[in-house]
Amino acid sequence: MGTILIKNGSLVRDGVRVADILIKDDYISRIGRIDRGADETVDAEGKYVFYGFCDMHTHLREPGFTHKETVKTGAAAAAKGGFTDIFCMPNTNPVCDSEVVAEFINRRAEQAGYVRVHPVGAITKGLKGAELSAMAGLKTAGVLAVSDDGCPVSDGAVMRRGMEYADGLGLLVLSHSEDKSLSAGGVVNEGANSVAAGLPGISRAAEEAGIARDLILAETLGIRIHICHVSTRGGVELVRYFKRKGVAVTAETCPHYFALNDACILDYNTAAKVNPPIRTEDDRKAVIEGIADGAIDVIATDHAPHSAGEKAADFVGAPFGISGLETAFSLSYTILVQSGIIDIVKLGDLLSAAPRRITGLGGRLREGERADITVIDPDLSWRIDAQRLVSMGKNTPFDGVKAHGMVTETIVSGRRLVREGRLVRPC
Repeated sequence: MGTILIKNGSLVRDGVRVADILIKDDYISRIGRIDRGADETVDAEGKYVFYGFCDMHTHLREPGFTHKETVKTGAAAAAKGGFTDIFCMPNTNPVCDSEVVAEFINRRAEQAGYVRVHPVGAITKGLKGAELSAMAGLKTAGVLAVSDDGCPVSDGAVMRRGMEYADGLGLLVLSHSEDKSLSAGGVVNEGANSVAAGLPGISRAAEEAGIARDLILAETLGIRIHICHVSTRGGVELVRYFKRKGVAVTAETCPHYFALNDACILDYNTAAKVNPPIRTEDDRKAVIEGIADGAIDVIATDHAPHSAGEKAADFVGAPFGISGLETAFSLSYTILVQSGIIDIVKLGDLLSAAPRRITGLGGRLREGERADITVIDPDLSWRIDAQRLVSMGKNTPFDGVKAHGMVTETIVSGRRLVREGRLVRPC
């Protein structure tokens, strides 16, 4: 594939330092001051250079729901957003609960030729919460994690067996922690704004009871667990408390939980309908506090694309979900870094180092590593335009919002997928 020289970039690792990176074929050949030529040169002066971002939580919809998204379009959107690795959830049709479905997704990702896609297997067959999935077969297909995302396991005994089985195979459990008996029928956060909007609410208790149960199970069993999309102050406090007790818990949140509060539902824009729902201003601040103090380890997108027709339904009838792969970095940079809440090194950890460490993917900016690189221009601002998103899902509540920091290069195994801000090979 030849050589690529990234010149004068501000490399974001343990700190930030200006250096050059020479990529030869699909590996980082050298880092330092490099005066030799290359087949291609990327001028990165004034730009941040990260090891490729990794999203632990996406929905690519294929197989079964290709009117919403495909593996190809989702992987292309990930590249546009600076992600070089993404994990896709199993709530497809058929459900990713077997080696056959996982291998199908692997083939689709290879055919697409964009970023690396890692299928997440189901904990239970068909996401029905009763019989455990064929996790050994999923492991054989290269699956690294399991989850019943969207259909959390309600039976505590089944969840316990699932966690034990997964841990024995070296699989990470990604927990969508929710007590469905407490959230049933709700569509937005329960509170003053749900009353004002006349919409059925979802109590914080639904999320926090689920988190508490799963953390107690992890503590009892002495095994690790990852808590998905934390959205409430109580959820952050639970994760923080169990971490201090020594439980092997990690947690993620998403940009919409620290960018918005539930006042956004008052205009009935279904693009803001997500599960768990967008919470109060106090919850938003608590999520930011959790990011700053380390209770929250990862920023994930929970990219959940839907067709325009589906989201055009009334608020109660519309599906939950936000299209988030292409806006995650810019929203995080604008809200967290530009305001001084965290620095750029911390953001790099949240988007790259931590998810790679937690999932076991590994990878960092050093010689000999695979050449997965994300380059950001912090001085570029852009106005989010839903209709110009690469993803088939245009469902974003951030349509029209001005954001700062733009992905200018995404390099995967030495291949430039995004060049000077543009996807090299459009879908």
